[in-house]
Amino acid sequence: MNSMIKVENVTKKFGDDTILENITIDFEKGKIYGIIGRNGSGKTVLFKLIIGFLKPTRGRILVEGKEIGKDIDFAEQTGMIIETPGFLSAFNGYKNLEYLAAIKKAIGKKEIQESMIRVGLDPKSKKKVGKYSLGMRQRLGIAQAIMENPDILILDEPMNGLDKQGVEDVRKILLKLKEEGKTILLASHNKEDIEILCDEVYEMDDGKFANNIARSSDPMLK
Repeated sequence: MNSMIKVENVTKKFGDDTILENITIDFEKGKIYGIIGRNGSGKTVLFKLIIGFLKPTRGRILVEGKEIGKDIDFAEQTGMIIETPGFLSAFNGYKNLEYLAAIKKAIGKKEIQESMIRVGLDPKSKKKVGKYSLGMRQRLGIAQAIMENPDILILDEPMNGLDKQGVEDVRKILLKLKEEGKTILLASHNKEDIEILCDEVYEMDDGKFANNIARSSDPMLK
């Protein structure tokens, strides 16, 4: 198994509340994984643990062989959308991405422009993000997630606010990224997204993975 992410016996508590309980799972290179479940089932907390935004109460998480919180503080080579993307409303899309790219200094103008064009945004537009529609903000969030060419993408409801064309565009982008060998974790309430995109689907319920592990070819998903 070419494992990119290993979650080993992870439990996460906030006070007396157990949000995740004894989660163990491997995510392999070059696959799209769907994580489904009702709100509050633990999907977003799992994503934040993998990234390094939260620390497990018990257990450990390894990303590309490095343990989060021990070998590295945050998952390297990872792009993400967690909850609603936040941007500086007084600046245009390109300037927002330029500021974010300056943190790692791994890419330049060319890569920023290419990521915006890839998601259907004009990098030369002067329109301030504060005037963006929800769909445009979501496209900009996806551009941010992919602009540094990460090995792993963690996307929490990436289709929120997108119109039909936007959804189709993003699906094509994700399938192309899979072809390029990226590992993608996708939380979505959209059954069609799961059917079209995902190689494997895991259902979370009350902080645990349900016993049934469905694949995109499973007739139960049709």
